[in-house]
Amino acid sequence: MKREALRVEPISSFLDRRNAPVSPVTRAGNMIFVSGLPPFDPETGEIVQMPIERQSEIVMEQMKLCLEAAGASLDNVMKCNVYCTSTRHFAVFNAVYARYFPADPPARIFVCTPEWFGPFDVEIDCIAMI
Repeated sequence: MKREALRVEPISSFLDRRNAPVSPVTRAGNMIFVSGLPPFDPETGEIVQMPIERQSEIVMEQMKLCLEAAGASLDNVMKCNVYCTSTRHFAVFNAVYARYFPADPPARIFVCTPEWFGPFDVEIDCIAMI
């Protein structure tokens, strides 16, 4: 089964500016894989400091956009991996996450990572099936 790398605008352009060797989403058969992405400012593509609630909203919206580009939706998500700089952000992230998955949420893990390459605190990737 061949992997198909999909462009998702404006995310793909934001990644191109940084010479990031990553596709925002790939698809093979009925499986979809969404990359973990930093919370790009939706207007400028910059990565700037902002409250964890806003960062969480942005990464969830980016994930949703990537899923849609691959022909899926949040309802198709089987597993999410959340990477965050601190357990102090757990409750705020969960409140945002619950708005996107209000019933029967997918399997998930929340992992703390000690540092990033930019001024942000959260990334999320997922696997979906259509």
